[in-house]
This record gives sequence, C-alpha cells and structure tokens, in this order.
Amino acid sequence: MDKVRDTQGMIKGMAPVRDPETWHFCTTDDRELAARARPHALAVFGEEDGTSLILPDEVARDLGFAVEMPMSRITLSVHSALDGVGLTAAVATALAGALIPCNVVAAYHHDHVFVPEELAEDAVAVLRDVAQGAE
Repeated sequence: MDKVRDTQGMIKGMAPVRDPETWHFCTTDDRELAARARPHALAVFGEEDGTSLILPDEVARDLGFAVEMPMSRITLSVHSALDGVGLTAAVATALAGALIPCNVVAAYHHDHVFVPEELAEDAVAVLRDVAQGAE
C-alpha cells in the first residue's frame, strides 16, 4: 500500500478506530520487571529515567504497575508516511480544542492516539469530524 504524505490526504483518510482494550502507560527502572512485562507490551521505550511500556490492563495490574489512568487507543487507519507532515499536529490540536488530552505514538504503518478511556468516544467523534472537514 502506498503511504500518504500530504497533510490533507492524511487527515481526510485517518479513519479513527477505537481498540476495545484498556491500556496503561507504565514505567519502571527495575530491569527484571521490565523484562517480564516486555512480551506483553504494545510498545516499549527506553528512557534515562527507566523503561516505559504500554501494557494491557490485566498485565499492568498483575505486574503491580500503577493503573490510575486507563487509556483507550484510537488507531488512525490511514497509511501515513514517516516523513508526512501535519497529521499529529492536526489530531492534537483538534483534541486539545475539545479538552481531550492525548498521547500519540507513531508506528511504521499507523499513528495511534491514546486518550483517557472515559473520553474515547468523544475523541473518535472529534477525529471523524476533522477527517470529514479536510479538503
């Protein structure tokens, strides 16, 4: 599939889809705990302050991580190019305008927007409106 690079094309084609799983952003400086969590993680990022992981709810709870902010993942279904410009800004701006906090993780094929679980349906509606308004 061809990657979309132009800003309006990425926004118009984002087609947000909510994942039913509950996710948690977790962190640890315990290498053993990070190693046990890694196989279950949707994403892992090494930082100077420790290892950050995005874990499913059950795994995060079972491993004893803090779960005070359950998140929903919204996948932007457009195949955006890694060098595409403007999609993240458009998404973050639209959600900020609706007072919805977000964390965006860009992967190879898609961008994934994590929002507080209780705001997920509102976030999907906002993103669909933005996509429909793209020219």
